[in-house]
Amino acid sequence: MPQFGAHMSVAGGLWRAVDHALAVGAQALQVFTANQRRWEVSCPSDGDAARFRAAVTAWGGSFVASHASYLFNLASPDEDAGARSVRGLAAEIGRCGLLGIPWVVLHPGAHMEGRGGKAVEHGVRRVAARLAAAFDAAGHLHPHADGVGVLLENTAGQGTCPGADVSELGGIVDACPARERLGVCIDTAHACAAGYDLATEEGYARLMAAVDGAVGLGRVRLFHVNDCATPCGAHSDRHAHIGLGHVGAAGFARLVRDPRFAEHPMVLETHKGKDLAEDRRNLRVLRRLAAGDDPDEAARDVDGLKG
Repeated sequence: MPQFGAHMSVAGGLWRAVDHALAVGAQALQVFTANQRRWEVSCPSDGDAARFRAAVTAWGGSFVASHASYLFNLASPDEDAGARSVRGLAAEIGRCGLLGIPWVVLHPGAHMEGRGGKAVEHGVRRVAARLAAAFDAAGHLHPHADGVGVLLENTAGQGTCPGADVSELGGIVDACPARERLGVCIDTAHACAAGYDLATEEGYARLMAAVDGAVGLGRVRLFHVNDCATPCGAHSDRHAHIGLGHVGAAGFARLVRDPRFAEHPMVLETHKGKDLAEDRRNLRVLRRLAAGDDPDEAARDVDGLKG
């Protein structure tokens, strides 16, 4: 069965995210290591980092990832903005090295040059070069940063963000001198919004064939399991609870029962209250689907939640 988990808040201390993972029975965890809405952030103290690492060890979960700031735009045509994003990502990689987090999930950014093949190509090349620069800079920040990799996340196709067509993620990997440190995170809501109809067997097969052709399924290290609140192909990034969107419970059943991903981490990024009740219910649906339960029956666990 896949390792199911969720993105958790670090309010009150990074280690609090591990407490939340324990509270919902998660086996995988995603966090922000710093405020994702600010450029200037501090590095965790050695004591806080040690407390986080100890909490992860005691939890026993086997997968932890960080999500990079939404401010970073490695695809930007503006050199100053690109350089600032490189510094920010390098600092994130350094923090993860300190915290013992092996992966940073990254949105490639937006090339802001209008639609068209050449604009996308330019953006892809900028992302690849700046990723290599960030890895290099991170090595000077923390001795363990070399053990941290980046997972490129597919996008919903909004604006001028590359990555809705997964071949663009492949272009970044191929062009990056540090490609051995790159993997891929597939977000199901983004894939649906980008036009991969995961509610059908054909759509699911088309996505996986595209990923395999672009980067190879071996580079897929993480799934964001979010239902899609908008119709397939709408290019709008809005998440819904499992079974309450346009992927649907049957669509998720295909993913969580796929033997190629039987042990992969799969984390929720759906909205929730402080008591984490929504996470518990979504995780229960995913586990029931993985165990072979009827999708319609399993989805009843989220009855009453807003999509």
